[in-house]
Amino acid sequence: MESAPTVSQSPQETGQFQPDPYWPQPLPEDWILGQVSGLAVDDRDHVWIVHRPGTVQPVNAGAAQDPPVAMCCTPAPPVIEFDPAGNVVNAWGGESAEYDWPESMHGIHIDHQGNVWLGGNGPDDHQILKFTQDGSFLMQIGARGQNQGSHDTENVGGPSTMRVDPETNELYVADGYQNRRVVVFDAETGEYRRHWGAFGEEPDDTDPGPYDPAAGPSRTFQTPVHGLVIADDGLLYVSDRPNNRIQVFEKDGTFVDETHLRPETLGPGSPWYFGLSTDPDQVHLYVADGTNNVIWTLDRETLEPVDYWGRGGRQPGQFDWLHNLGVDSQGNLYTAEVQTGHRVQKFEYVGGN
Repeated sequence: MESAPTVSQSPQETGQFQPDPYWPQPLPEDWILGQVSGLAVDDRDHVWIVHRPGTVQPVNAGAAQDPPVAMCCTPAPPVIEFDPAGNVVNAWGGESAEYDWPESMHGIHIDHQGNVWLGGNGPDDHQILKFTQDGSFLMQIGARGQNQGSHDTENVGGPSTMRVDPETNELYVADGYQNRRVVVFDAETGEYRRHWGAFGEEPDDTDPGPYDPAAGPSRTFQTPVHGLVIADDGLLYVSDRPNNRIQVFEKDGTFVDETHLRPETLGPGSPWYFGLSTDPDQVHLYVADGTNNVIWTLDRETLEPVDYWGRGGRQPGQFDWLHNLGVDSQGNLYTAEVQTGHRVQKFEYVGGN
């Protein structure tokens, strides 16, 4: 694909989805969000986010200053759980002597047993954390500041996305901001299982230089290796973000296919994060594109785009650094915005192709 397909666009009518400007409900206790760097939907259709409280500007956190300079607001706790109506039902997280809390939170996943997984993309974020839903600590894989590169079997390097396979209880990690691989651990014990790089080959940490749309396909993942999702048929989709590339694998790392999504995109690249349609065959792969600030709908069999919607902006249905997405059991879609976005949105599924 050389360019985006022509699709009718409107901030009010976004293809199959309609923005819900009243979701979520107002946050309690005058809380305010920073960069929303992770989003997940659990099997109860509760939406979980992780955000970066330290990125809230002092002018927006006037009530948290000493002395307070305004009536509102205070940064919310890092991990927040919303019920389907958008009410906050739980919030927790932060530094503890029990574990290495990330310098820069990145990614959240709720597995089939209800456990909460968190990662980070700070320079020394070389760990993954596992919690119960009330925030009780269960396990840490890796340790702060200990990454030894893409062949390290003890630590990770800026892990961006985690997914647990319910069939095997294995944790798949897009790893990530310093490493250039997918790595798999036992989700119960944290023991290393396997890893691979682009095309299922051994990862190479040599910097390939900036992405060049005129060059041939790179044999190396570019950093960050950002998004990862496992379909019900066992196929694994990985976003090689700055290379504008999605690669498809079997669970053992066998390379299956690849596609380039709007390959003329420069900067942070086009494929940031994934979701799957809720039909029995999961016909569509949804792709959050944080550079072009759109959501692509790909035919999962052909990997060709069949639609895209959204645009840059701050109004409902628009995006400012679109970073993550999730899909609930009704097909509704949720998005998170990082950098200057500081927002989570809901898009109601209204049918169509």
